[in-house]
Amino acid sequence: MSTLPHPWWKSATVYQIYPASFLDANGDGTGDLAGITAKLDYLKDLGVDVIWLSPIYRSPLADMGYDISDYGNLDSRYGTLEDWDRLLEGVHARGMKLMMDLVVNHTSDEHAWFTASKSSKNDPKRDWYIWRPGKVVDGEELPPNNWKSMFQGSAWERDPATGEYYLHLFVSKQPDLNWDNPDMRSAVWDVMRFWVLRGCDGFRMDVINIISKTDGLPDAPLVDHTQYYQPANMYFTNGPRVHQYIKQMHDEVLSRHDLITVGETPFTHELSELAAYVLPENRELNMVFHFELMDIDSPPESPLLRKTWTLTELKAIVGRWQRFMRDDGFWNAVFIENHDQARSVSRFGNDSTQWRAISAKMLAIFEITQTGTLYVYQGQELGLKNFPRTWGIEEYNDVASQNYWNLIKEQRQKAQGKVDVEMSDLLDSFAQRARDHARTPMQWNASAHGGFTTGTPWMRVNDDYPEWNADQQIGDETSVHAFWKRALKTRKVHDVLIYGDFVMLLEAHEQVFAYMRNYGSASALVLLNFKEGKVEVDLREAIGGIAGYAFVLGNYENKGIGLQEKVTLRDYEGQVYVREALSN
Repeated sequence: MSTLPHPWWKSATVYQIYPASFLDANGDGTGDLAGITAKLDYLKDLGVDVIWLSPIYRSPLADMGYDISDYGNLDSRYGTLEDWDRLLEGVHARGMKLMMDLVVNHTSDEHAWFTASKSSKNDPKRDWYIWRPGKVVDGEELPPNNWKSMFQGSAWERDPATGEYYLHLFVSKQPDLNWDNPDMRSAVWDVMRFWVLRGCDGFRMDVINIISKTDGLPDAPLVDHTQYYQPANMYFTNGPRVHQYIKQMHDEVLSRHDLITVGETPFTHELSELAAYVLPENRELNMVFHFELMDIDSPPESPLLRKTWTLTELKAIVGRWQRFMRDDGFWNAVFIENHDQARSVSRFGNDSTQWRAISAKMLAIFEITQTGTLYVYQGQELGLKNFPRTWGIEEYNDVASQNYWNLIKEQRQKAQGKVDVEMSDLLDSFAQRARDHARTPMQWNASAHGGFTTGTPWMRVNDDYPEWNADQQIGDETSVHAFWKRALKTRKVHDVLIYGDFVMLLEAHEQVFAYMRNYGSASALVLLNFKEGKVEVDLREAIGGIAGYAFVLGNYENKGIGLQEKVTLRDYEGQVYVREALSN
């Protein structure tokens, strides 16, 4: 068992806010900082330690704020720097911390840096972005290589002013920064210092593992024969100098302050690659968001498509990461929802009327009993679910959804030689997997638009807000919200749930996820029924005796029950038992 020190961020509960959809205080239909400030008591009461804000910087919103045009100012939709100062003051006054979203793989094409960069091949900032001449094939000019954008089409855009192409791994309005340029890196350090000196307590770093591209930017191998542009993840994920640059970030900024840092690291599941960002001896980041669990229900060709998953697959992923390099100091970021993922109760639970609350509570137990810093996404504490299948494509605002829909529609029209093609299968997948489900406005009460705004919301509120909202749940001890409060308190008073080792039980069981945690003289037993239908589990051989275990948390009314050698779990039932010490 590791005896490494425990900094404050390890036991923290981080609550992610998607500002556009949290609460609109001025009636313009978009959430804002004043709305967040108005709900700080709600967050403190829930048990939140750190608030993470998705991007609020000035932006044309080509990708909902992940296209930043000014790192030192806020978008007027959300408020002013003075509003941010007031929010920070309120956060700190309640003993919480505030984490900002750092998006520095790319900027907006409207950022002053890019405006200068594209103005001339001789501009001092030309090399702050990745520019290349096109190539001529059979008399036709093509982009510099065949890399595909994350959001479909070429990852290159031709600029008519200079006749060269700039790289954009995301939409064309998000040109990639050239991290090989030391002046550009210094400018990023200055951005970080600006926010830290203003009082920010840490950073979530967007796609930080793709900032270094392979030298020469070679063509990607042909894997998708339906199009010229090919996925090129292998040439920009965990690139040749990524660790050099993050170590420099640590030396220049992070090491000088007591911050929480988490890097988003998509496009790879390789443990050793991800460990390099986190291991303390490397002096880089506190933790990363890996996506092996989040990718379990989608095929490789697109995160918007759905595939079936099994509980044994889920167990294998969780067990692998829970046990990974613990004694070397590797630390997990534990999450099952964020702004890029559909709602967890719809993916991993059962969002039917009968089982929604029970299965949402079971998933809360699943999350709070894992080692790692805990992340909760807005509305997860209420058991918010995906919006209905009956909503049409016009309700999907996300650029990823719209671009993929248009790509598939065009392919089908070309293949079938007609305009009117069947697309219901794609809408079936979107109803399960699209990022849009996380972005519907928060459901505060039963008034119009769920109390999110007095105006017209920027995105439609889920239809179930009249009967499923915060006001309806607060004060109801049987609600998902009340359960999350209890669960977070339970985690805080039992260090074994945060720091204990991880021992898988009943590994091959396709209905029950069971595991033990051990820390010092304390042990915990977690039993989770992931399916509808009762199931009996025999613990006699699995845990080596049931003496001394006390029931501490469950999503059914189980007060005062003791642990039995054979336990019957009801539909989607979760139980947690703790044994503090065995007397001689």
